[in-house]
Amino acid sequence: MKLRPLLNELEDAGQLVRISKEVSAEYEIANVLNSLGEKPTIFENVAGYDMPVFGGICAHRDTIGMGMGTTKEGILGKLVGALRNPIEPEIVDNAPCQEVVREDVDLDTLPLLMHLPGDGGRYMSASVCVIKDPETGRNVSYHRMMQRAKDRFTARLIKKRQTRTTYDKIEEDIEIAVCLGSSIPVLIAASLGPPPGVDELSLANAIAPTELVKCRTKDLEVPADTEIVLEGRITHNVDAEGPFVDLTETRDFERQEPVVVIDCITHRKDPMYQCLLPGRLEHKSLMGMPKEPTIFDEVSKVADCKNVYVNMGGGSWLHSVVQIAKKNDDEPKAAIDAAFKGHASMKHVWVVDEDVDIYDPIAVEWAMATRFQASIDMVVHEKQPGSSLDPSGFHEPGKKTQIDKVGFDCTKRGDIDPKKFVRVKYEDVDLEPYC
Repeated sequence: MKLRPLLNELEDAGQLVRISKEVSAEYEIANVLNSLGEKPTIFENVAGYDMPVFGGICAHRDTIGMGMGTTKEGILGKLVGALRNPIEPEIVDNAPCQEVVREDVDLDTLPLLMHLPGDGGRYMSASVCVIKDPETGRNVSYHRMMQRAKDRFTARLIKKRQTRTTYDKIEEDIEIAVCLGSSIPVLIAASLGPPPGVDELSLANAIAPTELVKCRTKDLEVPADTEIVLEGRITHNVDAEGPFVDLTETRDFERQEPVVVIDCITHRKDPMYQCLLPGRLEHKSLMGMPKEPTIFDEVSKVADCKNVYVNMGGGSWLHSVVQIAKKNDDEPKAAIDAAFKGHASMKHVWVVDEDVDIYDPIAVEWAMATRFQASIDMVVHEKQPGSSLDPSGFHEPGKKTQIDKVGFDCTKRGDIDPKKFVRVKYEDVDLEPYC
């Protein structure tokens, strides 16, 4: 589903918050959105700017499912299907994102947020970036961008990710299109990180129809219904980027990162600017959810995998819950090892039966309390390559972070009467006659 129809559906369902009070882009929008629990929200009156700011559309799985044309339980199937069967998007000649074309670039006219005291500057964080690699083709990913002047940013390009790999092997400037205000299929596809050569916009189109349009000044294509597009170049000049908050809600430090120069801005006649709170629900959903299909595929090689949830308690990066239809007592441990293979940064994984709601942390904890014994159901792998986001890991300068990885088999054991594992339920009744 495209962005504006989704916002209309959310409003019709009473799930969209509109704030007409004047608000500041400096800390206030971020704090209000966080206080609302990141419900889908439009800030209609941003002090000093002539466009609204919206956020929160990827903070909750029910909303994400709606935007993908499914339910939260159906998200994994949609992602697996798109990764297995991408669909090349249609190119159109005219697009909403090019209703206005501005070559007099002034980034100060965009309501970039100051999110938290201590940030290095005004940041774009919902920035979906399109480049082309001469060997592998189009690549779409997220890069946080800190404004440095009226026409430029510094962009965080993580080593060994596709944009950085392309940047490091090319001496010339690299054309880039930065999309602000994207549909949920585009936001999710941009976060998937498929193998080189797999086009993320074809994944978005496989989730829901996503037409593209050619940029005005660059040899790139962008989703036609994007709110705002910044057309520019990644240069080989560097400047300060950061500090900024990362996924684990801890502050990342200042680095020297590439300078991105913006040459042209296109947008709708009535554009909306999209924000994303660093370290909060939406950031976590877009980081963790894309790892679920890779975990699912690996676990499916050793067991009948039913669902996967990279959960919020692990920062949507370090923990997951894997649900299987267990056939024998050896499968859960094989599933644990497969899950770590499917997401190498993961630290802890819980494997549960089909009767456990993987989205309910109390249900998962209950399964651990009633079906797990450490002496036989725990798998420990010491000093394994892991995530640098884990502050308790073993960090040595110039070396990959190491962590201890632990898996918990919280499934019913085959040598115990299955009736002992049944969780009793009360019947829900209509309370109207009693009230």
